[in-house]
Parts: sequence; structure tokens; C-alpha cells
Amino acid sequence: MSSPKSRRELYSEATRAALLETATEMFTERGFAAVSLDEIATATQVTRGAVYHHFDSKKALFEAVLAVLEIRMTEQVLAAAAKVEDPWEAAITALDTFLDQCRDRTYGRVCWLEGPVALGWGRWMEVEKVHAFGLVENFLNVLVAAGLVRPLPVETAAQLIFHLLGGSGRVIAEASDAEKVRLRDECSTLMRRMLEGLRTR
Repeated sequence: MSSPKSRRELYSEATRAALLETATEMFTERGFAAVSLDEIATATQVTRGAVYHHFDSKKALFEAVLAVLEIRMTEQVLAAAAKVEDPWEAAITALDTFLDQCRDRTYGRVCWLEGPVALGWGRWMEVEKVHAFGLVENFLNVLVAAGLVRPLPVETAAQLIFHLLGGSGRVIAEASDAEKVRLRDECSTLMRRMLEGLRTR
């Protein structure tokens, strides 16, 4: 049985959560480059030292924000797919749930517009391999194992599909609110048509 957390530990956790919340809002509103750690500290009502206690740089703070958003997206996609028994339909449900997430202003901007710029392409891809890319690879493995997709090099296919999804995410994220629904539906239709070409039946 674990011992109760001390007041200091609880305060530290609360401070970290508050920093993540504030940073998420500011990165969404203004973008990574236009926000400083001092501004985040001030808006969170903590000292600059408190920020550095949890994150050694603005880049580290951004990466933590990105991870929270990607984990949330992954959980929602998996939860939606788990409600569907047929593996192919589950994958399509996962696709549509992901595209719905891209309509969210925060997820779209932070993960697909700011992410590659803030972290650099190499580090951003490392993070995505744990989250969005990993999801694609897992669904492909399930479809191949079920005999619903022709044998293929899964890792290469996952790379291509991931970048198609990323392109969809950026198209939707860059659009005005009035255009997001139309573009989400168009991306869904086009992605479905492409994926149908991989089916065995």
C-alpha cells in the first residue's frame, strides 16, 4: 500500500498540471514561437524557477503538452474502435474519430501545425511513433492478421498512411471553423477510397 502524498508533492503536481493547462491555451492561441516561459509563468501565477523545476526548457514544456493531447486522442480513438466488432469497420471508426479530433482547435494546431516546428521534424516523429504513428501500425497489423488486407510491408505502409493522416490533420487545422466540417468529410471519403485498395475483399 502506497503512503499518502505529502503536501509538497501534491503542490508540485498541481503546479505542473497548471503549467500544462496554461501552456496548452497559450500555444493554441499564439503558437510556440510567440510564447515565452516568463509569460507562461506569469499567467500560471508561479515563479520562473517553478517552471524550471518541472521543465528545463520551453521545448520540453511543449513536448509535454503535445504528449497529453496525443494520449487523449489515442484514448478516444481506441475507445470508439473498441465498440465495433468488425476489424475493418473498427479501423474506419478509428479514422473518423481521429479526423473529428483534428477539428478541435487545440489538437489540430498544437499537434499538426506547431509540433514539427517546435520540436524539429526528427524529434516530432519520435513522439508521434509512440502515439499517432503507433496507432496506425497497430490497426494495420490487426487487419493483416485478420486477412482483411493484402500482405504488405506494414512499417512502410504505416509511414505512408501516417503522413496521409498528417496531411489531413494539417488541412483541417489550417481551415476556418466554417470549412472544418466539409474538409473533415472530404478527407474521410478520400482516405476510405485509398484504404479500400488494400482490402482483400
